[in-house]
Formats: sequence, structure tokens, C-alpha cells
Amino acid sequence: MSSSLPPNVHVSTHPCLLAKLSQLRSKTTSARDVKTLIHDISLLLGSEALAKAMTTAPGPQGETPLGFTYETTTATPGNISLIPILRSGLGMVEAIQTILPQPVPVHHLGLFRDPITLAPVEYYNNLPNHLVSPTQETASDLAIILDPIIATGGTCAAAIQTLIEWGAKRVIVLSVLGAAEGVKKVAEEWPEGTEIWLAGVDQELTQGGMLKPGLGDVGDRLFLTIGK
Repeated sequence: MSSSLPPNVHVSTHPCLLAKLSQLRSKTTSARDVKTLIHDISLLLGSEALAKAMTTAPGPQGETPLGFTYETTTATPGNISLIPILRSGLGMVEAIQTILPQPVPVHHLGLFRDPITLAPVEYYNNLPNHLVSPTQETASDLAIILDPIIATGGTCAAAIQTLIEWGAKRVIVLSVLGAAEGVKKVAEEWPEGTEIWLAGVDQELTQGGMLKPGLGDVGDRLFLTIGK
């Protein structure tokens, strides 16, 4: 399956991750367990992605509790931002914050699909576009989009375009599950600057734009709004 995807798309083969994805698909999985599984999958997937996207550099001398000195290690790039797509992307934030060695900014993007056209509509954006002083925040060297589901790909592609306009130098997309055609669309949005990491890929979409077999609406399952 992954061989037919663009080279900037990476589908995990981690056995534990795949087993957890299978559990997440089940309709009998409780909201509490959905939250835990999203966290665990994000942790495993994020570890794989960041191992490829980051490097280490020697830091200043440190001292252990016994008084021995050692050379510290830093991870680069240091200028990283997390970009969760509201609302389901919020379920992935804590896992990636756990992996990263230093706290990083979290900038939220609110996008939804028009129910008729399935086109993305932006309703919230707190990227610091309005900060023009050179002493204030600049765009990230690495922006990490957190979006559990890639269906048609329109929402994630729109988020990438927003980050390009913001000035992000590189983008990583972390998703639990994607539809093959939607993933290809996202991969083609900015292929030279974007790497996409997924736990799994489904081949079909329903007429309503849902993955088949998929795992349902992640936001509804996380926030107990099914049937709203």
C-alpha cells in the first residue's frame, strides 16, 4: 500500500501502534479509551517522525548529582511549533509535548469541512501573523500539524498553505489515519517542505467524506458529541 504513496508519506509498521489502531477502530471503545489510544498512537508516531526530522548537537558542560561533568546534548531545530487542527487535533498535543525536550508554542487552527462541498473553511487562526517586531516571535523552523484524520485532504492541505504563508520552513503532518487519495493530495501541496506520518491508510471514502472502514469522527468520540 505505502509503495503507491508519494515518497514524503510514511506509514508506520510498528506492531504496537497497529494493534492500538485496531482497538481504536472498534465502536465498543469507550471515550476514555479513545483518548488514551489517540495519545499512545501519537506518542509512537511522533517518536518515529521526530527521529527523522531532528538532529542532536553538543551543548554546554553539565554536572551530575555526584559532581561529575559531562557534555550535554541538545536537539535541533529548537524553533518548533505544534499546530493542532481543532478540535480533534487537541487529543494529540500532550503526546508530542511529552516527546520534545523543551516546551514549544502551540498555535491552534480551526478548520471545518463544508457539509455540501466538503471544501475547508477556516474559522480560527492564532498563528502570530500580527507580530511584526523583529524582537517578537517569528515563524517556526519546524511546524508540526496534528490532525488525526486525513479524509479528502482539503483541510490538511489548507493548513499547510496557511503555514507556508506564515513562513514555516518545514512541516510535519502527524495523522492517525488517512484515506489514500486524501493523503496524496496533502503530500502534493508542498512536497519539498512537508513530510506526512500516519499510523494507517484506508483506501475508500464514503459519499459523505468519511473513511471506510475508518474509525468514525474522532472529535465526536473524544468529546462525547456523537449524534449532535
